[in-house]
Amino acid sequence: MHEEFVEPAYERRSLGDVVPAVGRALGFVLPELAPAGPSGLVLPDAASYVVLLVDGLGARLLQRYAYAAPYLAELFEDQEPGTAGVPSTTATSLTSLGTGLPPGSHGMVGFTSRVPETGKLLNALLWDQDVDPAAWQPHPTAFARLQAAGLPVTVVNKAEFAGSGLTRAAHRGAAYVGGETVGERLAAAVLASSHGPSLVYLYDGDLDKIGHRYGVASQQWLAQLSTIDDQAEQLRESLPSSIRLVVVADHGMVDAPPEHRIDVDEHLELRDGLALLGGEARFRHLYSQRGAVDDLVATWRDHLGDRADVLTRDEAIDRGWFGPVTGPVRPRLGDVVVASRGDHAVFSSVDFGYETTLVGLHGSLSADEMLIPILVD
Repeated sequence: MHEEFVEPAYERRSLGDVVPAVGRALGFVLPELAPAGPSGLVLPDAASYVVLLVDGLGARLLQRYAYAAPYLAELFEDQEPGTAGVPSTTATSLTSLGTGLPPGSHGMVGFTSRVPETGKLLNALLWDQDVDPAAWQPHPTAFARLQAAGLPVTVVNKAEFAGSGLTRAAHRGAAYVGGETVGERLAAAVLASSHGPSLVYLYDGDLDKIGHRYGVASQQWLAQLSTIDDQAEQLRESLPSSIRLVVVADHGMVDAPPEHRIDVDEHLELRDGLALLGGEARFRHLYSQRGAVDDLVATWRDHLGDRADVLTRDEAIDRGWFGPVTGPVRPRLGDVVVASRGDHAVFSSVDFGYETTLVGLHGSLSADEMLIPILVD
């Protein structure tokens, strides 16, 4: 029996609620975005805020391996986790953070998703289709709204990401500072936060890369977690006490063992009625041939059983997985979505051969993937 899914806490304590909450704490309310209600995210007042996002640092993982991250683990002892959105993947989460919107509104609905106008898959990290990021994600970002209201906002990341499609979709409107080394980026964050009030967003992707390659709890992953902990503490010590540091994550991670990996290309009946396979191994978008949705659902449910929830698009929307879904976003979602349970995953050695080399995965709604730290120091 698999653990119950964790539902996204949109407009309460999700990743998309962090930047609006920072704005409120600094005296800049964004009425266009959901205000904090009685159960919403409330952050303490401060002169400025630095938000550090550690890619792949799930709340469950931080609890489980607290000995490798004593600074962050101590912060977590008396602070509630939040949730990622669905799917629990980087492109979706970074866009939720930057826009303050759920995936059904901002439209970044997966690692790969269909471009309705062409029928091709857009890889949201590589941005490998001729798609205008400002049209794909047309809403003003929360960063841009705060900047327009008079709050300086700075994004600090690797220089190579400055003009990427994902950055333009998720983080446009903020000043961008590129740094090649961790030290350069930490120093840039400290400098940018010194002109208060301000919001600085700092991204670190190394833990996620190590987790994908070696798995969580590997010696490599634990070493990187310790490094992240040291860097976060160094950043805190470099900031004046009047500036708040918030450490968050975009998702956690699950290791999928070989015996729990399903390859659709070894079970060709799973291809019947399937026009296009998208998403990623823990959360698949199935784009159906005309009139084949019911057969596709029946075949996949019969084959996967309790290893995944196989839902029609409408069923997934009705569960609230994506928040309110706008008209343009709806056809980007699979006609059928497949959310893996436990440590199972669905691969395609033909369409996504590189995924078969990964150990750690994410995208679904397990607690290890969905629960994220929201640590305030």
